[in-house]
Amino acid sequence: MDGYLLEYLPILVFLGIAVGLALVIVLASFLVAPQRPDAEKLSAYECGFEPFGDARQRFDVRFYLVAILFIIFDLEVAFLFPWAVALGDIGLFGFWSMVVFLAVLTVGFIYEWQKGALEWE
Repeated sequence: MDGYLLEYLPILVFLGIAVGLALVIVLASFLVAPQRPDAEKLSAYECGFEPFGDARQRFDVRFYLVAILFIIFDLEVAFLFPWAVALGDIGLFGFWSMVVFLAVLTVGFIYEWQKGALEWE
């Protein structure tokens, strides 16, 4: 049993070094960097104006629909790269299986387009 536990020692050492280094970096940033917030540092950064309204308001379902569509087509591209690299090794079966996969995604895209899921009002 002790032999198996010794195999995990490098992982434990790595985790210890990672946690120690993270703590040293955070503490060094507090010691070296000045911590003097002023009005300019505390102002709204992303949009340029102060936030208004409640952050817990309901969002339009189209935001979620666009996010899901992006994930679907992003996964399509993620499948295309390894397929293109291994196309010489997988032969005709791999080629036609990807053609069927792309055909299904194309039919889904046409369906979304016809239903108006890509239209933003």
